[in-house]
Parts: sequence; C-alpha cells; structure tokens
Amino acid sequence: MAVPVIGVLALQGDVREHVAALAAAGADARPVRRPTELAAVDGLVVPGGESTTISKLTDIFEMREPIDKRIADGMPVYGSCAGMIMLATTVLDGRPDQRGFAGIDMTVRRNAFGRQVDSFEAPVEITGVPGEPFHAVFIRAPWVERVGAGVEVIGTVTGGPAADRIVAVRQGNLLATSFHPELTGDLRVHAYFVDLVRAA
Repeated sequence: MAVPVIGVLALQGDVREHVAALAAAGADARPVRRPTELAAVDGLVVPGGESTTISKLTDIFEMREPIDKRIADGMPVYGSCAGMIMLATTVLDGRPDQRGFAGIDMTVRRNAFGRQVDSFEAPVEITGVPGEPFHAVFIRAPWVERVGAGVEVIGTVTGGPAADRIVAVRQGNLLATSFHPELTGDLRVHAYFVDLVRAA
C-alpha cells in the first residue's frame, strides 16, 4: 500500500489537528462522519474531545455498528485521550449511559489526573517510537489502571507526580494514548500509527 487512507472520526474534538499530523506523517487523511466515509478508509483515529459527547454522537450519526464491525475485522484504530476512553472495555468515573467501542482489554479512569492538574506536560518513553522521550501534553486525561493479557503497555510517564502511570497501550492493530500528540508538532506517534496501518 503506497499511501494509507486514514480517517479521523469527526463528530467532536480536535479533528483538524489529527488530520494535519497524519498528512504530515505520510497518510491520505480525511474527516469521517458517515458509514460510507468509514468504508473508504484503511484506519481510523478517534480524537481527543469529550468522551460522553463522542459516545452520544456516535449513535446519532449511526457510526457505532460500522466502527465495531471494522474493529472486529482488524481495522487499525488509534484513540487519543477521549479516544482512549472510547477504546476501553471498562471505564471508571464515566457516565452510566456512556458506551465505547470496547476494542482494548483495559480499564481506564476518566479525568484520572484530577481537576487540580487539568493540564500538564511530562516526558513519556514509548516502545517502538525512536528517539528521546515524547514530550506529552495531557488535558483532563485518563490513565490506564488495568490491562488484559493481550495488551502491551508501550508508554508510562517517566517522572513527576504521575510517574509510572500507564499512558500508552497497544493491542494488535489498536493503539491508545492518554495524551494529545497532535498538539505538539512531534509527528512520531502519528508516524507509528501510519506504519501500523500500512502493515495491516
């Protein structure tokens, strides 16, 4: 596959930033709002935003079943921040009516870093991403409290009050981070996902 086509679920959140980062990392990137648009992509990014809103809009736009089916068929998906919550099998501190795609066998805690540190930055070493630790931006971010046997922990916070918290995971073709790489100008996480889509 020369240039992978990667969609960004464009229901809510920082869609433009992901589209720009994916394009800069070598993908044909496009917003996805409808099942027909989903059918045309090789991979999907679920962006940061508000997980309860994304959950609701997924139903309104009739995207839940098509995305569930593509995930079951092996389509690569990358979720950042709210997208990580949408990919988790179990969400703590979520809303009772909140439903995700349950692709990664993990338990995440919503707004885990607490209101007092709504936003912060920290270095994260990411397995499979070469170079120095990734300068990660966390905004009302989740963290991972449990992973299943098939889930690889690929990133933890390396210092500060959040040290050793799990903030990046991979299960097969599914990738999730607590942080927002699309806001940093560092394309390495997007390049990692583009490679994953290309390999799939």
